[in-house]
Amino acid sequence: MQSNGFYEHDAALAQYLEFHFGELWHGEPNFPKELADAALEAMDGRYSGRALDIGCACGRTSFELARVFDHVDGIDYSNRFVQACKEMAIHKVIRYARPEEGELFTHQERTLEHLGLEQTPKRVAFHQGDACDLPPQFKDYDLVLAGNLIDRLYDPARFLTTIHERLTHDGLLVIASPYTWLEEYTPRESWVGGFLKDGQPYGTLDGLRDTLAPNFRLLGQPRSLPFVIRETRNKFQHSFSELTVWQRVDV
Repeated sequence: MQSNGFYEHDAALAQYLEFHFGELWHGEPNFPKELADAALEAMDGRYSGRALDIGCACGRTSFELARVFDHVDGIDYSNRFVQACKEMAIHKVIRYARPEEGELFTHQERTLEHLGLEQTPKRVAFHQGDACDLPPQFKDYDLVLAGNLIDRLYDPARFLTTIHERLTHDGLLVIASPYTWLEEYTPRESWVGGFLKDGQPYGTLDGLRDTLAPNFRLLGQPRSLPFVIRETRNKFQHSFSELTVWQRVDV
């Protein structure tokens, strides 16, 4: 798979660093932190040994999970994102130029200490990787978290039908996604939902239920998490991600 170029530009990296470690916008909480909090709540007393944050982007969720988990692997397809994660883990500080207007930008500095995460890097490791083709060593996780990932995969069904192999026998899979299916990321024939099937609307949740049914059961009800991505001083993306929790079942 060829990486979509958007995720390799410095402007995009700065945008996502702000999304993970920057200010809060329009009254919404920090989404990467909320995602980790929701996953930790879903664990509900289960053993928190190993977690996989797949599609970790700039790493905030991985660091947040490491508050509780003994070890967290963060994996992202973008090497630029992974390098930023590693820089934050090593130096506990990240600096970037935040776009403001046209060619204007401001210098930003964010630290793990400011977020109360300065002790977490020793329990986190970051890797560049393909969610649809993970190396065999990534296994035996008590939690796999896929945040805003499935609608950016070239073969989401492949991910969904094999991810149980990475979990412990009763491990949890937490999926969050705005279900923004675009052919620039996912071929139309590979969409999990968002189309008519047998003349009836077939949503992504329907597709998740059907695809995951052999190996998972849905826990609780879906919930919606808001998120705001700042592009410039005057332009923001305000979206919602549907979060579902699935427990692996032994067939």
